[in-house]
Amino acid sequence: MMIVSALAAAFLVQAQTDAPSCSGTGAEVQSICEVLTAQQDAWNAGDIPGFMDGYLQSEDLRFASGGSVTTGWAATLARYQARYDTPDAMGWLAFTDLDVTQLSDDAAYVFGRWTLYREADEPTGLFTLIVRKREEGWRVVHDHTSAAE
Repeated sequence: MMIVSALAAAFLVQAQTDAPSCSGTGAEVQSICEVLTAQQDAWNAGDIPGFMDGYLQSEDLRFASGGSVTTGWAATLARYQARYDTPDAMGWLAFTDLDVTQLSDDAAYVFGRWTLYREADEPTGLFTLIVRKREEGWRVVHDHTSAAE
């Protein structure tokens, strides 16, 4: 049992420090990946507002998950803060299997997997993001996230 716990702890430390690996082609793929890395880092620091910096701060933001749709940056922030209101609920976030497809100079989509490593469980799922380049850089404008069953 101690070996399993030690391996799990080692994996958590690795997940906390690794930037997500991105694949894709296009001039802006690295910049988009940096936004996702910053989101993962903010989450793992317990900083939900910092995580939300990767989203467009607009009422046009759309977040779809669990059969519901949240519209707007402030409402999406409130949803995250209500759902992940403790460090135990937040766990450690890892983005993996990221594939970025640049559609134009200012638009791309990202497909990937998310996993939360928590003491009690390890929820995981898939997401598709639509990202747009704005004055402040690349931002998520649409997030469709699902959880594995």
